[in-house]
Amino acid sequence: MPTPRPRTAIRRHPERALSVPEDAAAILDQALVAHVGFQQDGQPFVIPFTFLYRDGCIYLHGSTASRTMRALAAGAPVCIEVTLVDGLIASKTAETHSVNYRSVVCFGRGRKVEDEVERRALLDTLIARYFPGRAAGEHYRPITDDELRPTMVVEIAIEEMSAKGRSGGPRGLFDADPDFPGDARIVPVGVEGTG
Repeated sequence: MPTPRPRTAIRRHPERALSVPEDAAAILDQALVAHVGFQQDGQPFVIPFTFLYRDGCIYLHGSTASRTMRALAAGAPVCIEVTLVDGLIASKTAETHSVNYRSVVCFGRGRKVEDEVERRALLDTLIARYFPGRAAGEHYRPITDDELRPTMVVEIAIEEMSAKGRSGGPRGLFDADPDFPGDARIVPVGVEGTG
């Protein structure tokens, strides 16, 4: 399993580094959106994807006509990032507002999954990941040949990755001072008023 090396070393707040591969794998299993970065003709792109993480690889799917999918299938270097936001940190000073989060950054290269049986199985597994308990043939029509043909699946073999996170409450200089004006607290994500 990949371990942090110079390009994945945590430089800012190294105390926030999480374990690789254990914490990283757990975060990749929970995250719903992967931000996939690559460069083409000198132009950087970052595209959000649903994804599947399994056995040190990230699987992405899209149209065979997609510029992104074609670039990834050709082995272009790729950087993939996922983030889980666990809470917002309200502080008594503007500078020390923060976010509780867990994130993973992965580097690798892709290859097109050519085998039709493997591609179909990966797409079924991807659906099951986002919709647990749903089964092809029972809850939805299975993938047809006409749907599979224009759909590309790319496997990104992870070469390096790092994981980072923040947890806990407000840590500003005045956050524990009851005489300093304002309030400091953890704001749960998804609660009304958090966006």
